[in-house]
Amino acid sequence: MQYRQLGRSGLKVPVLSFGTGTFGGQGDMFSKWGATDVREATRLVDVCLEHGVNFFDTADVYSRGVSEEILGAAIKGRRNDVLISTKTTFTMGSGPNDKGSSRYHILRSVESSLKRLGTDHIDVYFMHGFDALTPVEEVLSTLDTLITSGKVRYIGASNFSGWHLMKSLATSDRLGLSRYVAYQGYYSLIGREYEWELMPLALDQGVGTMVWSPLGWGRLTGKIRRDQPATDGRIAQGGEGGGPPVDNERLYNVVDVLAELAEETGKTIPQVALNWLLQRPGIANIVVGARNEDQLIANLGAVGWDLTPEQVARLDAVSRVQPIYPYWHQMGFDRNPKPTVW
Repeated sequence: MQYRQLGRSGLKVPVLSFGTGTFGGQGDMFSKWGATDVREATRLVDVCLEHGVNFFDTADVYSRGVSEEILGAAIKGRRNDVLISTKTTFTMGSGPNDKGSSRYHILRSVESSLKRLGTDHIDVYFMHGFDALTPVEEVLSTLDTLITSGKVRYIGASNFSGWHLMKSLATSDRLGLSRYVAYQGYYSLIGREYEWELMPLALDQGVGTMVWSPLGWGRLTGKIRRDQPATDGRIAQGGEGGGPPVDNERLYNVVDVLAELAEETGKTIPQVALNWLLQRPGIANIVVGARNEDQLIANLGAVGWDLTPEQVARLDAVSRVQPIYPYWHQMGFDRNPKPTVW
């Protein structure tokens, strides 16, 4: 397993972490993802640790806390061997303060997560989304207190816009508070908008990127092809569980090239797609999921080899989309940095 520094922190993380969104299977959304129980989760943790994947990602809203409970049970007795990240912000109850990033909600959330996970600290604690109603000073001072108390080691942001993240980082610098060291966001061969602003910002500010849904909600597994469109499951049904809509012709073009490269390298289509991500600027970690041991082993095969520059260029070309304004305009000014991904 390869390890990389998480942003400008001193924390080393494996390039792959295991996402536990499939643990529990509670509720309309997460029941479509999987229903891994404690026994199965324990085996998946065993396999991860055998291959050097010691980083496990969860969130309080995953199956309304059940994912955290199952992960806690699966790592029992080996907490010192693993890193855990979890998240808060989204709705966890019917009350007006059961959501958001207020001091009230964060403090209640972290205590609940610690109890469910069966631990006394969280290694990386993410704000799962940006709360526009709570001042960033309140959010960051609360998180800084949690770090000082030892309940949280590092903090991160997820699903923020570029200005959300930059405002937060500037506030931390201005007030001498702990900074976000990681950003967890969606990025894939069929979802490259992350490159337009968030990637340059993360590189400039030393924020490490953790990628979620690297296979585009399952569209890049190889199961969906030009002659084999999605006809059932969460992708065909659309909605939140299947991710944003993707132009079918563009998807098929990308999968065609992935299939060519899979044949050239002797790897699978998902492994090629994941390996492409591992070569992008600023990527510290990719969160991979699996419903069973076979899927997990297959995902682990994305590490330990690299696509050639020519192969990367072929994927870049087939997956590239025209940036929206002002990014396409900025590309024409020679004093603006031109990330190789553009």
